[in-house]
Amino acid sequence: MCSFKPSKLFSYSAFTLIFSSVVCQAATPTEAQWQALVTQAVTPVMQHNNIAGLSVALTVNGQAHYFNYGIAARDSGQKVSENTLFEVGSVSKTFTATLAGYAQATGKLDLSSKASTLWPALKGTAFDNISVLQLGTYSAGGLPLQFPAEADSADKMLGYYQQWQPQYPAGSHRQYSNPSLGLFGYLAAKSLGQPFDQAMTQILLPKLGLQHTFLSVPPAQSKLYAQGYDSADQPVRVSPGALDAEAYGMKTSAADLLRYVEAQLKPASLAPDLQKAIALTHNGYYRVGDMTQGLGWERYAYPISLEKLLNGNSTAMAMQAHKTDWLTPPQPEPANVLFNKTGSTRGFGAYVAFVPSQKIGIVILANKNYPNAERVKIAHTIFGALVD
Repeated sequence: MCSFKPSKLFSYSAFTLIFSSVVCQAATPTEAQWQALVTQAVTPVMQHNNIAGLSVALTVNGQAHYFNYGIAARDSGQKVSENTLFEVGSVSKTFTATLAGYAQATGKLDLSSKASTLWPALKGTAFDNISVLQLGTYSAGGLPLQFPAEADSADKMLGYYQQWQPQYPAGSHRQYSNPSLGLFGYLAAKSLGQPFDQAMTQILLPKLGLQHTFLSVPPAQSKLYAQGYDSADQPVRVSPGALDAEAYGMKTSAADLLRYVEAQLKPASLAPDLQKAIALTHNGYYRVGDMTQGLGWERYAYPISLEKLLNGNSTAMAMQAHKTDWLTPPQPEPANVLFNKTGSTRGFGAYVAFVPSQKIGIVILANKNYPNAERVKIAHTIFGALVD
């Protein structure tokens, strides 16, 4: 196991602390030590943001640890557990990307194909010149963060895509976008000959061994579905929208999401086609500053300062266009790299980070949409307390 020094938790400046390298040592932390470490990191954040419930799952060298705080719903007082279901927002994009990777690995999809070849209704539009890969890496030419309200439904999205005009040449700029990643997932499912919901729930999730992860929470699991709370602390859950399942529709638990992280850390335990799919999501396709864009995942050279990680998960990174520096061919996963992804809906906030070379990963789920920076700092604090 890996040892840590809780006394280091807040002894460094937040913007100069470097993620410590994790090296296994003889001493095995007790569960009480793990609990103290996580509690010290999350309690101030929960209090400051009035978060009703939060769950942290940590894997270190294949050992899972779960830490649960608060309540899943204020009206019932039900406590959060590692089996509580949370909306994970854009963390869903990593599942969508893995489905596309699976479609490519099984010969059903070519990521270099133009979007309109997979959806003939797009022929004669800008999508004649935009590849599936560009959609999956937010580089189609400036698709916006969200669909316009008048186009945000399944029956109106095609008309929106048909009239949309890019601001930039395809591939030249990164513009984080639900319509971009959503269409990517939609086309991946088309290549598999199935609707997206069916392809995800009947192909990918079973192959990953995830039995507690859903696009639509079944009635039998409804009591485990946490209630989200908006900025005014009013109860809210995710609303239907165009390509919502593909871009931000997943609901899962800390335990199941940690299993997913462990699949990223140890893909050799999976079937060969799924190993190839995960490798495709871990590839680096282009750089923007210190961030290298994968499929769904975003990655950084490890170790990394908190300042750089905060910049990569900033509002500016999500809301503004950034010039891309493409890697040709795509760069396979390096020896030392950190992957991460944030996700939010109106009532929930999620964060996932993992370092394959160090066999460590973290999942943070809350029933409140609180700032990404706070999530990153929690993970940074916990990772930083693991010492060599």
